Amino acid sequence: MKVFADQLPAALEKKLPKVVIVAGDEPLQHRDACDAVRAAARKAGVEEREVLDVEANFAWGRLDETSNNLSLFASCKLLEVRLGKHSLGQEGAKALSRYAEQLTTSDDILLISMGKLDARQQKSAWFKALDKYALFVPVWPVDASRLGFWLRDRASRHGLTLELDAARLLGERTEGNLLAADQELQKLALLSSPGARITADSILQGVEDNTRFDVFTLADACLKGDPARTSRVLHGLRSEGVEAPIVLWALSRELRTLLSIQQHLEQGQSFEHACKAQKPMIFDKRRPAYQKAIARLPMKRLHKLLLMAQRLDLSIKGAVAIPTWEGLHDLALTLAGGRGLLADAAWTYQVR
Repeated sequence: MKVFADQLPAALEKKLPKVVIVAGDEPLQHRDACDAVRAAARKAGVEEREVLDVEANFAWGRLDETSNNLSLFASCKLLEVRLGKHSLGQEGAKALSRYAEQLTTSDDILLISMGKLDARQQKSAWFKALDKYALFVPVWPVDASRLGFWLRDRASRHGLTLELDAARLLGERTEGNLLAADQELQKLALLSSPGARITADSILQGVEDNTRFDVFTLADACLKGDPARTSRVLHGLRSEGVEAPIVLWALSRELRTLLSIQQHLEQGQSFEHACKAQKPMIFDKRRPAYQKAIARLPMKRLHKLLLMAQRLDLSIKGAVAIPTWEGLHDLALTLAGGRGLLADAAWTYQVR
């Protein structure tokens, strides 16, 4: 049965299942879900716990051995299989299918923690076999439109009353990083009296800006067509002392990649083939962002922006009078679908 992370504690109160599958990439909710299962197991009298960390070349026979070993001190145990970002593979799938076959005679609790499970994987034999006895907990990132409400509710766990404006500001300052936001709530709880009401001013005064930008974050914001985030990330990079040539390298690399994809498309090749032809290949997860950028930026525009990048390279070297960081900002902004004044100014491209 599928339950979402916020519904899991209530579901565990009703009944502790023989299997819980926690799958997803958001670390705070993933951690909380696993902690809830461990707490429910302890409450049910399950005192013994064994952990299997799945790494490269993991021997799945260990799962068979561990599940078949009888304890001298307890009638059942909590068995954790932690996959992290590793995939099951054929051996792992077979091992879990075997485990499912003995569930009717076992009193053990199996907790599987893993990355995201897509619809195809949820139709696999191992998943269907376990799902008859399992709670499946998909862990999704909190949507930006819900983030303020989520943080407001989260604050109550720490004995705080968080005003909605303060919650939204906290989400903005931590860039949607739930772990960082939760750490700030813990700090505020330590510094405040129980039940304290936290306002936006409290957040401004007491919360550090946990946003840490890098050039790959900038590239992603540009490709996804988010001018506001692009501008903010670039200002963050500059304030953190990132060198201008590194920023220019990241932007130029994306421009050349987009031009290459456009050339493949003009030759009648598919978008998928164009992505696979890049070196390194563009993986599935990043392709939608490139597709959005291709739809937004015609070949002529990309050539012009690449020419601007070349002029900014000369600016960094002191050979032209274009203001470097302002030029980088306008280049990135235009790549993201905004309007950078220097990117549209004729004098930017003049050779003197």
